[in-house]
Amino acid sequence: MTPIKSVSRKWSALFLAVLAALSLAACQGSAKPKNLISQEKEAARVVNLFSPMEKTDPNAKNIARTASDLTVAMAEEKLGVSMMYRTYTAENYQDKTYDEVTLDRARSNMDDLYLLNPDTLLILGAEGKLMDLSGLDSAKNLREIIRVANTVDGKLIAIPQEIVAYGLFLNMDLFNQYGLSQPETPEEFLECCRVFKENGFETPIGANRWWLETFVFAQAYADLYNGGNAEAEIAALNSGEAKYSDYMRPGFEFLQILIDRGYIDAETALVSEAIEAEGPDFLAGKTPIVMAYWGAANSETGYGKTDFEMQVVGFPSSRGQMPVIPMTGYGIGAEAEHREDAAKALDIMTSDEALQLYSETNRVISPSKNVKVDCVPSLRPLNDRIEEGIYVLGSNAGMNVEQWGNTCLIVRELLEGASVDECMAAFDALQEAALAKD
Repeated sequence: MTPIKSVSRKWSALFLAVLAALSLAACQGSAKPKNLISQEKEAARVVNLFSPMEKTDPNAKNIARTASDLTVAMAEEKLGVSMMYRTYTAENYQDKTYDEVTLDRARSNMDDLYLLNPDTLLILGAEGKLMDLSGLDSAKNLREIIRVANTVDGKLIAIPQEIVAYGLFLNMDLFNQYGLSQPETPEEFLECCRVFKENGFETPIGANRWWLETFVFAQAYADLYNGGNAEAEIAALNSGEAKYSDYMRPGFEFLQILIDRGYIDAETALVSEAIEAEGPDFLAGKTPIVMAYWGAANSETGYGKTDFEMQVVGFPSSRGQMPVIPMTGYGIGAEAEHREDAAKALDIMTSDEALQLYSETNRVISPSKNVKVDCVPSLRPLNDRIEEGIYVLGSNAGMNVEQWGNTCLIVRELLEGASVDECMAAFDALQEAALAKD
């Protein structure tokens, strides 16, 4: 799944400490009880935010977290509210995933503001559990890609602080050593893998159990999103006139070829966590190719510090290198206790002022069409394609079959030994279930 940035408790702890000091001073220095009551009422304004934990290396500087904290502090200061963090940890929820816990909490109105993955966005949006954010001032500045991906039944149900783009991370020292160019098409990619395999690289592609669906999306939807007829094609899919499996088949057949030729180790990928498994071999020059999201090129806990020239490009497709963009975003419970303050806070956190600060700190693509930030050199090929408007969406709330999570799970079935036809039957079943609900 898409990695979502974690939320620390440091701002809420700091706020409580300051609040305690101010309350004590007020008790000592004021003879008017009504002032104290006023302060207590003001202090009671809170926004409860539920999000996952992320920081796996306690000694690493978490730039992404710092960027988000800065925007939270901006909202707290301008509104006089306190953002109270309620965080997910696997130990507390045992076998439940973050998405499962989020669904439970949002359906029960346990929090106000949620950081949501693509699959939960679609589910909660379809259930009417998320507030329509289209009236926020910050929503007016969103790129069209954000509106498309986060709109359900005409309602904008989430706004992110960054566009999470996925690409292929290439060790260009190795590509240059063997006279290889950056691959554009599936055929060119296979040729690169063949050359690496024949020159002693046992597994040219470092893979994990989360992100192989990016290859599928690039080939499945390259024409849909870049052929000028996306709205009509999506309508045909939602009505059942077209089949998701017909779009997905080329990508799954391509993955099967990669597995059959030994370019991907299916057994290892099936049990591997993102970056933790394939990262060491990529950094050591033992694996020429991995896939990851934009932020991994900036982070020292990812691939932000390599001993070789790295380039991040789109996935191979019939239309050339294709970035894959799923969406995470902040959503607000439609019946949340503090939804009005949550909406005001989110409006500030996703304002151009806040997003400029966030993007400059985190060096990411902003969801606002008004915010531009220079990226690191390795990301320029991917960034250039996105700025040209060339990409596919890995999640789209306008599709009646959730894309990112379902495709990830069906790819795992392929890794476990299921045939391509069996995987396509799984997509057909999902589509039939979606049509039955309509």
